[in-house]
Amino acid sequence: MQQRRRLLGAAAFTALAAALPPLHAQPTLESLRRRGRLAVAVYNEMPPFHDQGRGIDVDLAGLLAKALGVELALLPFNAAENVDDDLRNMVWRGHYLGYGPADLLLHVPVDRPLIEANPKVTIFAPYHRETLAIARDLAAVPRMDALDAFAGRRIAVPGQTLAGWLLLGADGGRWREQLSTQWKDGTEAARALARGEVAGAAATAAELESVLAGDGRFAIEPLPLPRARDGWAVGCAVRRDATELAQALQAAVSGLAASGELGQIFQRARVTWRQP
Repeated sequence: MQQRRRLLGAAAFTALAAALPPLHAQPTLESLRRRGRLAVAVYNEMPPFHDQGRGIDVDLAGLLAKALGVELALLPFNAAENVDDDLRNMVWRGHYLGYGPADLLLHVPVDRPLIEANPKVTIFAPYHRETLAIARDLAAVPRMDALDAFAGRRIAVPGQTLAGWLLLGADGGRWREQLSTQWKDGTEAARALARGEVAGAAATAAELESVLAGDGRFAIEPLPLPRARDGWAVGCAVRRDATELAQALQAAVSGLAASGELGQIFQRARVTWRQP
């Protein structure tokens, strides 16, 4: 589900690691507060959640640090080949290039098989439900009951994503020749639609909304494929032995949801907060 990116240079990560205290020994909540900072790992190149130091996950990380009474130390990183690797690199062991682990990793799928496969971490506090969607140019595709509405029309979709894989395989591969797959993420696919280069764009709802929300020329609806219906919740991950930290962060996420601050973070990004 995550975008897979090339690793940044070792020098860049060494500089990031040098800015943080040693994190290989998971601190207690008390020692973390004495240290005065919460190191939060966020995925690089994942708009609108994080891109170049800004995004929903960055804002959430800041509020969580504030709730604990400490400063935020942001640790951006490039996704590995799978989430299991990300959990190892950013939560419980650290990367061989010398950075991490962090105290907290955001945007982790809250998924039972993933939880069971990673006994060294605790995955908890879901804060958003990701869903797949398709946006369409209303002038070109005024109505959509099924993908048939796009017959003969181009659809932009990032190829190395769940939306891309589902569309490539949909209806026995019927749509392959109509897919424009060179886009690195769903926001780029949405911008291609906004420029009139394609009739539709498929990605996560958050990616599409962050670009197209409020523009009356376009409609954004659920991707009409059976495997895309339910979406998936994303939440937090800490080391298994960081029980007090997990409890404090769970309380903070619940408080942000109850107060409306969590929804406001999404609203500022022009994204609909989908309660998990």
